[in-house]
Amino acid sequence: MRRFLAVEFATTIRHDGHGGVTDELATPEALAGWLAERADLFSPPLDVEAAHCDEALLAEVVGLRQAVRALFARAVRPGPPSPADAHRLLPMEEAMARLNAAVAREPITLRLEWPDGQPPSTSPESRTEDQRIRLIASLARSTTAFLTGPFRERLRACTAPRCVRYFVQGHGRQEWCKPSCANRARAARYYERQRSVRAERDGAADS
Repeated sequence: MRRFLAVEFATTIRHDGHGGVTDELATPEALAGWLAERADLFSPPLDVEAAHCDEALLAEVVGLRQAVRALFARAVRPGPPSPADAHRLLPMEEAMARLNAAVAREPITLRLEWPDGQPPSTSPESRTEDQRIRLIASLARSTTAFLTGPFRERLRACTAPRCVRYFVQGHGRQEWCKPSCANRARAARYYERQRSVRAERDGAADS
């Protein structure tokens, strides 16, 4: 399955399995671990250790995530956004301004590469050594690329009970982000049908 850095970033807010919401980026240490696990998704490559994840950097990352989730909420319309923050999304102008400002922080050039026996291609090359700037800009740039690419039309908010994730639809009928959410949603629908049947029977018995 194809991985999208922007989608994985947006879904660092997830349900905790007990009816609440948990944040995968709750501490600087958690941020460092999350980045290390996804180092291969950053282009140009990111030196996570050199970024020195601390409270200040974490605040920047979380602020950017607010903008990303607001933009994702717009992208899934007319479908429902994630219920995790649907009631307190950033205004659209503020979200776009925050994202664009983050992208602009890192000067990028394109490097031509043309190995023997292969067609020419280009790869991004950063013009700053500041890994913190590169981190923020890379997350923002991945979001811009996702939202302007063909997969935006397949972005959905999972509608399973208690789930708050966004996901990229693998096929036209996919409603949930993963099998466990599908099972939970089907169970909830079954329970609701049974409850309706019991209510109808009770009503008939009382009449």
